[in-house]
Amino acid sequence: MPVIGIVGLGIMGGAMAEALLAAGYKVVGYDVLAEPRRRLKKAGGKPLRSITAVTGNADILILSLPSTAALRDAVDEIVAAARRPRTASRSVVIETSTLPIADKEQAMRRLKRAGHALLDCPISGTAVRMKEGAWTIFASGLEAAFRRAQPVLNVFTRNVPYVGVFGNGSRMKFLANHLVAIYNVATAESITLARKMGLDPQKVLELFGDSPVIGNGVFRLRGALMAARKYSPPTMKVEVWQKDMQVIGDMAKSLACPTPLFTACVPIYNSAMALHLGQSDTASVCEVLGTMAGIGRTGTKH
Repeated sequence: MPVIGIVGLGIMGGAMAEALLAAGYKVVGYDVLAEPRRRLKKAGGKPLRSITAVTGNADILILSLPSTAALRDAVDEIVAAARRPRTASRSVVIETSTLPIADKEQAMRRLKRAGHALLDCPISGTAVRMKEGAWTIFASGLEAAFRRAQPVLNVFTRNVPYVGVFGNGSRMKFLANHLVAIYNVATAESITLARKMGLDPQKVLELFGDSPVIGNGVFRLRGALMAARKYSPPTMKVEVWQKDMQVIGDMAKSLACPTPLFTACVPIYNSAMALHLGQSDTASVCEVLGTMAGIGRTGTKH
């Protein structure tokens, strides 16, 4: 079994590390923060001192990063490691984040020159959803590299469609997150209306969540947090989601494609930031609508 290196051990990267360790893989990893490195060690993995060290000790690399700047820094170190005479050049790097396609393409070209094949494999789902086997990983890039990486990706989910040329994975993820952004606010709107009408949100969740007509995964996952008014620990932080919203909005704008529902959701998420909910789950947009409705944050747990 190949040794897997993970760069970025946050909510998603940490969940992937734990799943790989449970499946019998050896995992080495790095994160700029000390606490995620401690969690990896506690789970049975080996935290290392740098991305360069991870590159030199892993057969396949997984990147789970929060920003283009973080991706650029990681690529710098991976490329530098490939130049070292005693460091083996690894052939497959799996990029799992939601970032602008142009930035991923630039990383792909740089890594190709260093002897690596970069796959664009963004994940649709939260860390909680992985444990339920409900992730979708949209894989794109060189098909031969995908076939090598597929057994590793199947540790997280059996739902790993290969969607073609590099960048198509991100395009699929943009569509998925576009819908999630709308569903999340729509769920918050329904829960808020239920409260204003004197209904029990938990009862609404029970009746609607599993409905084959109006229920969906977002309603069940985020609706449960909204009903409990408990948004920590987050499955997706509002401040991180802001980055995804920006990427999707920029893509739609570059194509002159109208997105009226998605655009209408943007100020709701912005207001969550203004209410100091940046570190809370995106379900906390329910508190934005609750505040507007006069039934705001009383008793809210963050």
